[in-house]
Amino acid sequence: MLLCFGAAWPFSIYRSAKSSSTNGKSFIFLLVLILGYLAGILNKLLYHYDAVVYLYILNVLMVSTDAALWLRNRRREHKMAAA
Repeated sequence: MLLCFGAAWPFSIYRSAKSSSTNGKSFIFLLVLILGYLAGILNKLLYHYDAVVYLYILNVLMVSTDAALWLRNRRREHKMAAA
């Protein structure tokens, strides 16, 4: 699941960077995903450390990148609307 779900994030990041738009994305959803991945990392570190922790880390980094792009794009949208 982590591999398949994680494979989608590079495409999402590319789309966010290229389109400079927040359409079709929810910042709250991205935050919930980040929280879930952080909980998975914490679980692996505290209770059952294995190589899967690296998939969690990779995925949380990609979702965080997408969230940062969402914030950048939202800022740009507000500047364009004000102009």
